Amino acid sequence: MTAQVTKLFDNIWQQYIAVTPSADSIRQLLANGGDVINDHVAYRTFNLEKVNLNKLAQHLLTIGYTECGQYDFAAKKLTAKHFEHNDSSMPKVFISELRVEELSTEIQAIIHKLVDQLPEDISEQQGFLYSGRPWQISSVDYQTLLATSEYAAWLAAWGYRANHFTVSINHLESFDCIVAVNNSLKQAGYTLNSTGGEVKGDEVVKLEQSSTLADKALVEFSDKSIEIPSCFYEFAKRYPLTNGQLYTGFVAASADKIFESTNAVA
Repeated sequence: MTAQVTKLFDNIWQQYIAVTPSADSIRQLLANGGDVINDHVAYRTFNLEKVNLNKLAQHLLTIGYTECGQYDFAAKKLTAKHFEHNDSSMPKVFISELRVEELSTEIQAIIHKLVDQLPEDISEQQGFLYSGRPWQISSVDYQTLLATSEYAAWLAAWGYRANHFTVSINHLESFDCIVAVNNSLKQAGYTLNSTGGEVKGDEVVKLEQSSTLADKALVEFSDKSIEIPSCFYEFAKRYPLTNGQLYTGFVAASADKIFESTNAVA
């Protein structure tokens, strides 16, 4: 089963770096000849029946993952869960879904128009987690979504792919501190997400996170092509609990700011 998980994430990684080439370069920079362990991979979806969070999670549950935490992002209208594999060397997976019914009727109509294009069993298809965008969308609808919800616009444009991978700083051979990682990235010319500070979280909440700003890539909309933010790379340092085990959960206040790594920057 571990081989199955490894193959799945290899496929997800290849799809991810196709529009996030900086991640491959950064991985090599931080690895310094060693290995880079993925702390977690994140997904976005809508809370509509065909493609909701639980439908995506089913792909994980069948290969040894279990649900380990639930999170709420009221301002962004998101519900999220994270999943862990029984082999702790496998990446955790963080899946969020947009509560479509909390948006305006105009935005709801656009999102339903997208999902209505899909067959009922779309999420059951093998490879769904790296299948890309399954619907057609115009640049006009994309811009309308973007004005209300960056999350909805990103998902509408990119579909089903890893929104980000995350380097486990705990497993790096050349770095043991998130500030050193951030400094190394900035010296190499990468721009970090500074929303809420470059480092989100601290030792008190047992998790520190930082991330690059998303790369940009060309998206073919139904009416024209536009270069927009694609995916980003995250970095996480986890701290031990009183029992000596590393904290494996997520901190909603920090994750809220990490979401903004795909925001368009003027």
